[in-house]
Amino acid sequence: MAEPTIESGAGPVALRTSPLAHLEERMRAAAVTGARGVALTEWPFITMVNLRVDPASVAADRIDKTLGAPLPRQCGHTTASGPHTAVWLGPDEWLVLSQADSGAVTAELREALGGDPGSVVDVSANRTTLELSGPAARQVLEKGCPLDLHPRAFGPGRAVSTTVGPVAVLLWQVDDAPTYRLFPRSSFADYLARWLIDAMSEYRRPEVP
Repeated sequence: MAEPTIESGAGPVALRTSPLAHLEERMRAAAVTGARGVALTEWPFITMVNLRVDPASVAADRIDKTLGAPLPRQCGHTTASGPHTAVWLGPDEWLVLSQADSGAVTAELREALGGDPGSVVDVSANRTTLELSGPAARQVLEKGCPLDLHPRAFGPGRAVSTTVGPVAVLLWQVDDAPTYRLFPRSSFADYLARWLIDAMSEYRRPEVP
């Protein structure tokens, strides 16, 4: 779907603005390279669909086929296929993340749900996505996250609801680089991004022997 725009004297102007567009340069400038490297970027406008359905139902089977992978059935687990990733939120609740068009994904999931009990709601505007990556990414998060993020306890493919600083987030570890994606509510994204930029600043300085 094309980006919604309005016409002005200077031509078409995009209507959507990401919650962190104003911090793009600060996030780029905060990046650190090398063995203690860490980088912070925003992935705006990712499709997010909240899904509720009985995991033992025929409707859940249809949704599995629509997504191309079974919905995760355990706390902290994710499954992925093509552009879609399903994140476990509760025994009968998931967040579907996708690079595909939000309208198309929502329509396909609603068709798969059919008339069975459950719900499919496009919540893409509810959150934004921050990506924190690099050798020091885990140490940055550990400054304000109560989870045990050591690889023995939390690794690629795991996603849970937690806090970073005072901000509630959905935290997903994508790979073992490590790369993490954080999903804060849009209204808290500015605070979280500034908190992370501050937490990253230590790694711009020489390591103390």
